Amino acid sequence: MKVELKKWCEELKDGLIRVCNNTDRSYLTERLPFPYTEECADAWLKYVAESEEKDGVFRAVVVDGEVAGNITVERKSDVYRKDAELGYILDKAYFGKGIATEATKLIVKEAFDSLDIARISSEVFAPNVASRRVLEKNGFRVEGVFANAAYKNGKSYDIVKFGLLKD
Repeated sequence: MKVELKKWCEELKDGLIRVCNNTDRSYLTERLPFPYTEECADAWLKYVAESEEKDGVFRAVVVDGEVAGNITVERKSDVYRKDAELGYILDKAYFGKGIATEATKLIVKEAFDSLDIARISSEVFAPNVASRRVLEKNGFRVEGVFANAAYKNGKSYDIVKFGLLKD
């Protein structure tokens, strides 16, 4: 199984729509629309085109030629401009195969090489053990736990903040 990252483009739009409609939303932000439509994909691709390598690195996760997910590192602003946030989603069909771990390894290197940042951070719902392991396997360290910091589907969740320094 070959995992690679590709820049988002019009040709990958159908894969983006499929991934966004077929991911587990249990521990995702509610910003990701559902259903994810062609209009949603067009808006995302426009945002990526305007922001690429200036404000972040935005990649399709491609496995054996098929779009399997989305992974991003977006630089923060103001006094936090040397920090960037990592986020990713996968189509459920690709869960549990080490794909997110490999994609994270690839994008971390690319982000540190191309963005003027000193660190990458990520926030994970505490019960999301799979995402926590992805980060730990890539050298991210727990920096804190924020009690009841997220509220979703009628339930409060602790959020675990991870960080990885460039040096």
